Amino acid sequence: MHFLDQAKIYIRSGSGGPGAVAFRREKYVEYGGPDGGDGGKGGDIIFEAVAGLNTLIDFRYTQHFKAARGGGGMGKNRTGASAEDLVIKVPVGTQILDDDRETVLLDLTEAGQREVFLRGGDGGRGNASYKSSTNRAPRQHGPGWPGEEMYVWLRLKLLADVGLVGLPNAGKSTFINQVSNTKAKVGAYAFTTLRPQLGVVRHHAREFVLADIPGLIAGAADGAGIGDRFLGHIERCRVLIHLIDIAGTDKDGNVVEPVEALEIVEEELEAYGNGLEDKPRLVVLNKVDQADAELIEAYREELLDAGADEVFAISGVSGYGIDKLMDAVVAHLPAATVTERPAGEQEEEDDTPWSPLG
Repeated sequence: MHFLDQAKIYIRSGSGGPGAVAFRREKYVEYGGPDGGDGGKGGDIIFEAVAGLNTLIDFRYTQHFKAARGGGGMGKNRTGASAEDLVIKVPVGTQILDDDRETVLLDLTEAGQREVFLRGGDGGRGNASYKSSTNRAPRQHGPGWPGEEMYVWLRLKLLADVGLVGLPNAGKSTFINQVSNTKAKVGAYAFTTLRPQLGVVRHHAREFVLADIPGLIAGAADGAGIGDRFLGHIERCRVLIHLIDIAGTDKDGNVVEPVEALEIVEEELEAYGNGLEDKPRLVVLNKVDQADAELIEAYREELLDAGADEVFAISGVSGYGIDKLMDAVVAHLPAATVTERPAGEQEEEDDTPWSPLG
C-alpha cells in the first residue's frame, strides 16, 4: 500500500428538502385548509478517526464528498425524510486544515473520535406553517436551507510515542527492524527510507510505538533532500532518538564526524520548529562494532561537550547496547502510554556481554 500523508478534498453537506404546498381534500369536509409538511434535513459531513489506517491514499482517487439532500415535505402534514449523514473515515492523527493550509480546523487524535464538520441544511417550511388568521390558504413554502461546502486539506501526523531521527544511512532502518516488528527496507545508500515507518517495540513487560522518518540533511528545512515534510509525523512523540553513524560519510564520500552530524540534525529540527527542538532527545552512537573502545569514548566525550545530556553506544546489527537504550526510552514515557504485557509473554534478557574489542 502506498503511503500518502496529505490530500485535498471537496466536501459539501446536504441541502434541506423543500416544504410542500398541499391542501386537505376529504369528502364532506368543506374547508380542508393547508396541510403541506416541512422538508427534511440535509445530511451532515462527519469525520471519524478509525484505527488500523495509516495512509490517506484512498483520498487520491476519491476527492469529492457530497451528502444527500433532505426529502421534500408531503401532504397530510408529513415531514420529508432527513438525509443520511456522510461519514468520512480517516486514520487516527489526521488534521483537517482550511484551503490555505494555515489553520487547523479539526484534529482527530483518538480512535473512534467522531465530529460533525459541516452541518446539513434545515428543511423548508410547508404551507401549513404559514397559515394565519389573515392568510387561511397560503401557497408559499420554503425551498430548504442550502448545505455548506468547502475545500479542505487532510494532513496525517502519525501517532507514536518515540521518534527516530538522523542523517541518511545512519542505520535507522536496521535499528527499527532490530527492536520492533517492522520490516523496513535496508540498503547501503542514502535515503533508503522514503516514507515514515511505524513499529511496535516490546521491551521486557512493556510496549510502545516507534516512528522512523526519512533521513535529514543540511538544508532540509529549505527543501533539500526529501525535505522536512515528514517531520510532522514526530511532532506528537514524547521523546526522540537521535541516531548517529560513528563512521558516517556524506553523499560525496567525505567523513562526517559525529559532532557534525549532531549539529546538522539539531539545526534542522530547530528550523522546523513546532516544539521539536524542545523535546527530550537521546543521542545514540550507532555501528560501534566498527570502532574500538578508545574511539567510541572519544566521540562520546565530544558529543557530551556539544550539548548531549547522555550518549548511548549501540550496534543495530548485533543488538549491543540496545537494552540499556530501551530502558532509558521507557523512563521518558508516562506509565499511561506504555502497555503492560502478560507475564507469560515477557522476553528473556540477554546478559551476554559484548565488547567493541571482540
